[in-house]
Amino acid sequence: MAEEGRKTYAVVSHGLWRQRADIARVLDAEIVAWPFFRPGRVDGFVGWGRRPSGLRALRLAATRGREAVTLEDGFLRGFAPGRSDPPHSFVVDRLGIYFDAARPSGLERLLDDPVRDEAALARARRLIDLLRGERLSKYNNSPLLSCEQAGLPEGRPFVLLVDQVAGDASIAGAGAGPERFREMLVHAAETYPGRMLAVRTHPAAGERSLLRRAAAELGLDIVVPPRMNPWPLLEAAESVYTVSSQLGFEALMAGRTVHCFGTTYYSGRGLTLDHAASPPGRRPASLEQVFHAAFLDYSHYLDLHTRERCNLERAIEQAVTVRDQRCRLDRPVFSAGLSSWKRRAMTPFLTGLGGPPVHHRSLRAAVRAARAGDGIVAVWGSDRPLPESVAAMRIEDGFIRSRGLGVTLTVPSSIAVDGPHIYYDARGESRLEAIIAHGDFDEVLKARARRLAHLLVRRGVSKYNLGTAADLPAVADGRLRILVPGQVEKDASIRFGSPAVRSNAALVRAVRALYPDAFIAYKEHPDVVSGMRSGGSVPDAADVVARSGDILHWIAWADRIETMTSLAGFEALLRGKPVGTHGAPFYAGWGLTDDRLAIPRRRRRIDLDTLVAASLILYPFYVHPLSRLPCRPEDLVEEIAASPAARRQSLVGAAWRGVVQEVTRVEVRLRDWRR
Repeated sequence: MAEEGRKTYAVVSHGLWRQRADIARVLDAEIVAWPFFRPGRVDGFVGWGRRPSGLRALRLAATRGREAVTLEDGFLRGFAPGRSDPPHSFVVDRLGIYFDAARPSGLERLLDDPVRDEAALARARRLIDLLRGERLSKYNNSPLLSCEQAGLPEGRPFVLLVDQVAGDASIAGAGAGPERFREMLVHAAETYPGRMLAVRTHPAAGERSLLRRAAAELGLDIVVPPRMNPWPLLEAAESVYTVSSQLGFEALMAGRTVHCFGTTYYSGRGLTLDHAASPPGRRPASLEQVFHAAFLDYSHYLDLHTRERCNLERAIEQAVTVRDQRCRLDRPVFSAGLSSWKRRAMTPFLTGLGGPPVHHRSLRAAVRAARAGDGIVAVWGSDRPLPESVAAMRIEDGFIRSRGLGVTLTVPSSIAVDGPHIYYDARGESRLEAIIAHGDFDEVLKARARRLAHLLVRRGVSKYNLGTAADLPAVADGRLRILVPGQVEKDASIRFGSPAVRSNAALVRAVRALYPDAFIAYKEHPDVVSGMRSGGSVPDAADVVARSGDILHWIAWADRIETMTSLAGFEALLRGKPVGTHGAPFYAGWGLTDDRLAIPRRRRRIDLDTLVAASLILYPFYVHPLSRLPCRPEDLVEEIAASPAARRQSLVGAAWRGVVQEVTRVEVRLRDWRR
């Protein structure tokens, strides 16, 4: 039963039924499936645009005397077309739909009485500038190229003409047809003689490009830039021509002169040069008023991860995060040798401009595919050499990984992506080391890093977040308390990052030699406690060998941390504890630690904000545990802190997980034995 006062709507297609949770939130209503409901129960019918479901909803509403609700993608849709990602936004219309100018629409009604509040218009202006500054459009999976890179010579003025897909409902809805694209091209050539004619084709147009066909028929020379972010074209064009594309409005946001050869929601309002008749009575409106009506009043935004309603500012932040992370992978990715579990875990991270990764069992197959597809090979860890004949990268767990251990098959939420030397391989400069050594860190970035560090400390988040209680020893007042975090001795971080001290027992002996009167607590690594990995012989120079408790409990207890290369040293720095390093972890050698091993190539002196910015913001890739979409580290920290330590699962799921964990245990021990 619907809540009292809450409406019930019937969706009229299977595709809309799959989106029923989103639709319920957007409409704040209960959603049922047509025709599977009691007669008289529903308040209306929901369809999509002017597709069959939209037309069906209109017919059912009319025959049954109910409300018709039309949904469409919002003007900030997402990274790429299709169903691979959930949409950022929907538009909701109870009169018509914005691109059908022949009938009233909800957006038209909003613009009949546009917002006049100065604060609201100032917000609209800020959001226009933000969208433009961040280079966001409806879809955001195109590379950011300069006009010169797109084949438009510097210094030569051009007119931009925006193509659309033949047969699209937005063309007919604008009162236009294919002939209007031909007329538009002729007008541009005659009005701007000597100007280059650049045609921005629609990604889905292909051979149905109306402007390319018209140019061929007219014998006009045009330049067709490659797939690219539209903003550089919009900002550089002398003028922009469109029939009814949303890019026409974005051109207005970019301050361009816009010629409209169809009737759009933004034409006929004093903002455009109109070559098509506007509906009678259409009122003038400012750019900010049209934006407010379309993007703030008419559109509805959902958080990408929680799917709760959110504002446009939050949607922009998330769109930028998804776009920026995926654009870091500008070529198709071909993985080599990942297990089936790890393939599923890595796919969200390795999805980029070339789409999702293609997984191969062997390195040879991945290299062959990458060579054929101009891609990049991805391998896990540092145990195998990277191929030399193609581009390649290494991937590894990140620094804010998950709530649980990797060896127990807890899905990661962050990874590191690097070249020949990943962050723990001190034999050469990793990408993280290069960022720290040579990167630019402005005050805005450092302030964000400072807030992130404070958030980590306040929310008690570390790499694994096991959350187990610790049996902390009592120590006499005045006696120095030192924590020595244990490591898995077969790990590459010791083999490649700690050439002098190479075992936990040797580390504790070295610490005892430095601090003979201290109370030393040796904390076994969680993988060792779980029985999955070996930590070597138990150190006999420690006062206590601890197996219980989350590492953060022990860091809080300690006065100082001594380590080979453990990430616990970095987490201790975040919490203001002095750290001694006996190897060369990524955070050593920059003036923040007491280095027992010299690292001559690390000469730059940095502050903690710079280290946090490099290692937690600029370097890793993140995906959100709920959505498996790219997210900010701040969002991941909040989700880990808020989520339960263990989620319920079915008996079958638990049994299967146990089997896979036991297989993983054997595989890990075999791998460690071979080293």
